Amino acid sequence: MKKICTVCGQGLGSSLIVEMNIKSILDNLGLSEDEVNITHKNLNSYSPSDNFDFVVCGVDLSDSIDPGKGQKIVLNNLMDKVELTNKFKEIFKK
Repeated sequence: MKKICTVCGQGLGSSLIVEMNIKSILDNLGLSEDEVNITHKNLNSYSPSDNFDFVVCGVDLSDSIDPGKGQKIVLNNLMDKVELTNKFKEIFKK
């Protein structure tokens, strides 16, 4: 199972929206919740020791996020589902 975390700066609003968008995209790619676990956090509650496979953040947080052993996915626009879809298609090769 792949573990994905979406991270936003202060609250949890934008990271929750990105999480919901990722769930929609992965569903369209034919991936189930048994294959991918997605959670959202704010910058203060995120830790690289949580061992996520992928950490998704906006370009504004890119320098503040240490993905640990995982891969950082930086979005230019958190609300752009096309950008998000393209990045996840590449990751999951679908």
